[in-house]
Amino acid sequence: MTNRLAQANSLYLRKHAENPIDWWSWCDEALETARRENKPIFLSIGYSSCHWCTVMEGEAFSDGAIADYMNANFLPIKVDREERPDLDSIYMQAVQLMIGQGGWPLNVFLSPDDLVPFYGGTYFPIEPHYDRPGFLQVLQSIRHYYDTQKEKLQAIKGEILTHLQGAATLKSIQPLGADVLQTGLEANISVLASKTPGPRFPMIPYAEVALRSRRFTPDHNASELSDQRGLALALGGIFDHVGGGFHRYTVDPTWTVPHFEKMLYDNGQIVEYLANLWAAGVQEPAFERAIALTIQWLQREMTAPEGYFYAAQDADSFTDSTAAEPEEGAFYAWDYQQLVELLTLPELAALADQFTVTESGNFEGFNVLQRHRPGTLTDSLEKTLGKLFLVRYSAAADALPTFSPARNSEEAKTTDWAGRIPPVTDTKAIVAWNSLMIAGLARAASIFQQPSYLALATNAANFILQHQWVNGRFHRVNYDGKPDILAQSEDYALFIKALLDLDQASIPIPRSPLPTLPSSWLDRAVAVQTEFDEFLWSIERGGYYNTAASDDLLLRERGYIDHATPSANGIAAANLVRLSLLTEDLSYLDKAEQTLQSFGEVMARSPQACPSLFAALDWFHNHILIRTSPDQLANLSTQYLPTAVLKLEADLPEGVIGLVCQGLSCREPACSQEQLQEQVLASQVRS
Repeated sequence: MTNRLAQANSLYLRKHAENPIDWWSWCDEALETARRENKPIFLSIGYSSCHWCTVMEGEAFSDGAIADYMNANFLPIKVDREERPDLDSIYMQAVQLMIGQGGWPLNVFLSPDDLVPFYGGTYFPIEPHYDRPGFLQVLQSIRHYYDTQKEKLQAIKGEILTHLQGAATLKSIQPLGADVLQTGLEANISVLASKTPGPRFPMIPYAEVALRSRRFTPDHNASELSDQRGLALALGGIFDHVGGGFHRYTVDPTWTVPHFEKMLYDNGQIVEYLANLWAAGVQEPAFERAIALTIQWLQREMTAPEGYFYAAQDADSFTDSTAAEPEEGAFYAWDYQQLVELLTLPELAALADQFTVTESGNFEGFNVLQRHRPGTLTDSLEKTLGKLFLVRYSAAADALPTFSPARNSEEAKTTDWAGRIPPVTDTKAIVAWNSLMIAGLARAASIFQQPSYLALATNAANFILQHQWVNGRFHRVNYDGKPDILAQSEDYALFIKALLDLDQASIPIPRSPLPTLPSSWLDRAVAVQTEFDEFLWSIERGGYYNTAASDDLLLRERGYIDHATPSANGIAAANLVRLSLLTEDLSYLDKAEQTLQSFGEVMARSPQACPSLFAALDWFHNHILIRTSPDQLANLSTQYLPTAVLKLEADLPEGVIGLVCQGLSCREPACSQEQLQEQVLASQVRS
């Protein structure tokens, strides 16, 4: 017997379709039913590749006694955070305020009349465990509290609502000078230097701030920290050294054992970051290898026939078709005895010399490969890794250009896989995440002069342009060719960035194998920015709301905190500076300044929360436009110029090879490469 979620588009929601809990999706009918029946709302938010979401689905949400009590006393609502990051953001803040931490699954209890939260947490075990009460006990206590402690309930709700509203109504501060920029850059660099125990995440917005900071003070630890982050990513167990692609994070501080899900948004950001490190002069062969293998993984396993990119792959997979439950990391980890049987003694010795390979393993008796040192891998070692690829996929990498995904657990278990059973792939397209991958591909295409990378990016961007508008409105997700859910600020901001990155990448690589649409990438970016301004710009406060006005939201937020993805307003402000340079329309620069000033309070008070806003402030203070000839573009496009945009100039005066314009003026025409290079570098550090 299935519940309402059986008809949902979301893979995450459908995973709960056979729960005995009478789940609703977030909709007006659900909210009205809760109000009419005076039932507190149990709101549970997660995503398809979340390990602990899967655990709770199989435990507490599948328990008959819990379901009976839940259905009688609460209105249960399931939300896919990847569909509704706006809801997730509001209630994640509330839970962090209540218990001091957050995560997924996010489980929160709301009053039905006003949707204000009054209690919440993350994973609740079915029985008391991990110093946490059993879930049925939690439900019984919450319902009793709701019925008998009305005054305390109102006081708690009032405190939480006041906090949420305060976070949403920041004070504007002006001006934001070079001193604010310097303080903010240093504060965010220090985040990368943290030696605290626990998991390690990519944290690319912070790494990007460190990378752009190195041009101000070359002897600053920004250089060391940005290099270290690149090496940790390219050498660590967070990278799939056999098949390519980056996992979500490592559970340890040594970058050894990953939490094995692969998210598109991480991979897009990491590809762009490693490419920028290479362009900045850190030309470590492991970076180029990681980029190349990740793009091979993307093309093989994460690209739909229509050209867009899938969202994620699960951490867990089945060891065989008879297994009751999938196991974490089963697709990726290696049993030592299997390696002994598969490889010759010299091959095993060479593998163990370069990677962590031991009889006892480093992950529950298995081995997760982590490199001991940077550098180039020998051809023979690459062939050894190819043998491991063959075991996993039952085909060589060059003979497996595409790999049909397992779209759900049933497909994973019943398909006759020649190699290992793969993890389930969430095949929906999310515009914001596709945009991050498009941007990464575009940057790698420029730096490594790879038209094939640009072709992948072009195809994905064209799919979005052709399929994600319905009745003149931009939409966030796509399920098997069907657009759904209005776009949020991160979709607008990141897609505009992707279009501008494609504009820059297409200048030095004009012959992409795939044609763009009739108008230019810049024209498309301007059109999307116009819609963004119309529906999400805050006239009263400046900056962009996460979503359009809606009756089912507790409040309208303007996202400024960087999480796993960069903040929408940080990206938007940088986009506006770039648009002002490329279109020569200063109204964009004015709007960028308003956006930054509107978040001035948090930039001054909590700079470590918003690295992307400081990257945008760097753009605002140090932006330059380089007008130059075709033969200079290829050289400039391979450099790391974090606040520069390039523009092809066909009518330069005789003897002039480029014009460097900073702010509202241009420098002396450059007549040599040396002069042009000196002007470019000097102009980017003027504040």
